[in-house]
Amino acid sequence: MTKKRQEEPDTHRTMDVVNHIRSLIENGTLKPGDKIPPEREFARTLKISRASLRTGIGYLATMGIMKVRHGVGTFVADGPPEFGKAYLSFMGALHGFQSWQMFETRLILEGHLAAFAAERGREEHHTALAEEVGEMFAAVDSPAEYLIHDVLFHRIISQASGNPILSVLMETVTSALYDARSRTVEHSTDLRESAEMHREIYRAIRARKPEEARKLMENHLRMAQTAQSSERTGDRKAVKSLVKSRSSRAKSDLPLQDHGSRPSVGHPMR
Repeated sequence: MTKKRQEEPDTHRTMDVVNHIRSLIENGTLKPGDKIPPEREFARTLKISRASLRTGIGYLATMGIMKVRHGVGTFVADGPPEFGKAYLSFMGALHGFQSWQMFETRLILEGHLAAFAAERGREEHHTALAEEVGEMFAAVDSPAEYLIHDVLFHRIISQASGNPILSVLMETVTSALYDARSRTVEHSTDLRESAEMHREIYRAIRARKPEEARKLMENHLRMAQTAQSSERTGDRKAVKSLVKSRSSRAKSDLPLQDHGSRPSVGHPMR
């Protein structure tokens, strides 16, 4: 029991990771494109558990400060760090939002964000979404890594909506989402099916089909809410059954002509 407690991430130690990496970037020790040290070595340097280190890196990755590449490593992202926004998002996570509150907010926001992204998203957003979908498929056997790319996918959609106010609101939700899900994601199952759902949302956005993108996003969120509730209880069979039934139902909810003739949008995965 003691060992398990030591391996569980601690919020204050996670903040230590964020602050340490922040100082390394600000003093020039870490520059855009630099690869951070191996996990075991970095955890030893910070004198924290590897679990706390992973959680801290995950936060930074979902905020666009770090880039995680499956099988390659973790790098400092190109572009200016958004630590001010990251700190604001952290405050939202530390307030301990309830799961139902988070999903209620996401249902209100993200269906519309997906529709706006389909109307207003630029090619750079499409490219970024495709990249995160590819990373999700690559990480289906690594739930913690999958989660980072899952959260980033939703973050990019908020940016593609073209509404900076909604994007700022989603930053807080994104942080809370990662904080809550990082505790249960190891109990997830059928991540490949989840990746397929994200790919369908991406295709609708790239094909500029707002209504389809909205419906796909809302169906995805409803499935995710129940699935994550099952994850918290460790009911893996319930999760697997739910994913299959909800996926079939989601597809049947879409207009037949849209679902049956959805075009290829240039992404290599088909």
